[in-house]
Amino acid sequence: MRMYQARRDGGQVLDLETAVKDGILGGGAFFTGGVCEKLDLKKMVAELESVEVPSVFICPISLDPMQDPVTLCTGQTYERSNILKWFSLGHFTCPTTMQELWDDSVTPNKTLQQLIYSWFSQKYLAMKKWSEDVQGRALEVLESLKKVKGQARVQALKELKHLVVAHDSAKKTVVDNNGVVLVSSLLGHFTSHAVGSEAIGILVNLELDLESKENLMQPAKMSLMVDMLNEGSIETKINCTRLIETLIIGKDFGCEIVSSLSLYVGLLRLVKDKRHPNGVFAGLSLLKTVCSHESVRSSVVSIGTIPQLVELLPSLNNECLELALCILEVLSTLPEGRLALKNCPNTIPNAVRLMMKVSESCTQFALSILWAVCKLAPEECASHAVEAGLAAKLLLVIQSGCNPVMKQKSAELLKLCSLNYTTTIFISKCKLTRTIQ
Repeated sequence: MRMYQARRDGGQVLDLETAVKDGILGGGAFFTGGVCEKLDLKKMVAELESVEVPSVFICPISLDPMQDPVTLCTGQTYERSNILKWFSLGHFTCPTTMQELWDDSVTPNKTLQQLIYSWFSQKYLAMKKWSEDVQGRALEVLESLKKVKGQARVQALKELKHLVVAHDSAKKTVVDNNGVVLVSSLLGHFTSHAVGSEAIGILVNLELDLESKENLMQPAKMSLMVDMLNEGSIETKINCTRLIETLIIGKDFGCEIVSSLSLYVGLLRLVKDKRHPNGVFAGLSLLKTVCSHESVRSSVVSIGTIPQLVELLPSLNNECLELALCILEVLSTLPEGRLALKNCPNTIPNAVRLMMKVSESCTQFALSILWAVCKLAPEECASHAVEAGLAAKLLLVIQSGCNPVMKQKSAELLKLCSLNYTTTIFISKCKLTRTIQ
């Protein structure tokens, strides 16, 4: 007889009697140094939280695995603490069947408890062995990296990258055994892109302390990352972008390489590659971090960032839109940034289209961009904005639940836009009825 019996609906029901006869109830201990140690059920349940547990082990009240199951007179089983709490609230019914209880005593279900303990023990020991195997292999690869060169080094790095991407235990092993220092030491002026790509793929998946970050910020290492951002595979480009952002976020730009035009050019290429949304997001995220430093904004504008981002706006998803608009708003604080926005024919129609459409943040960024452009050339740009439907959008912002600062700026921009029109014509330009529909 099988331990799990098939149901008509395709599911399975656990047969406790068969499980007992088949010896499943044994186990629950392991040997270390010749001593048999009892496993703690509470600890095992916590560490196996992500594992799918048979439904018969689940308490119907808490929906968590039972550790001290007790059975009522109705035949239903619950975790002891949960059913006693149910009684303490004045309920004298079975929570599952809602039958009134003719006997409020609870009977320990030792068979089920032992089965639960045995099941978790087997899963826990299997997980522990698997974890130890992963950690052991990670240590072996780290040792081999100290000796091998050429293609053998590339293969070792590939294996280590696979381990740290797939297993948290491998990440911890690498960090705890000076793996970050070892892998970082492989990056430099004479590092091949094959080695650099795998090494960066490892580092981007690890928790880096301050000392490790400072080490990676050395000009030779940063130069290699920027080179691979421009010339590597799409995976390498994304990994380089993510790692550079990890290194520079919250820091002053003391490193010449990070402030180089080569970095910005590589990011724009990544952002414009619509085939890889992850790359677009990573590129915009790093570009936003870069633009948070006032000293480099002019350089970012100088390579044509603004018109390229404006043209991208209609094709971006909401997450990327917010990043792109934030970058454009920051760059609009520069005179050359405002001029670039004004000279781009799609700045106004794209910004107007995004107001009151995606999120309040996007509306706020678009409003700031439009304000900067219209303020720069009111006669030319304000009229263009009104024709694109800005007046109606501004009225919607004013009447919405947006923050008071946005409403005030909308009112001021609306006033600026109305200067070139008579009252009657301006009202007709608002097209408010169509906008609301």
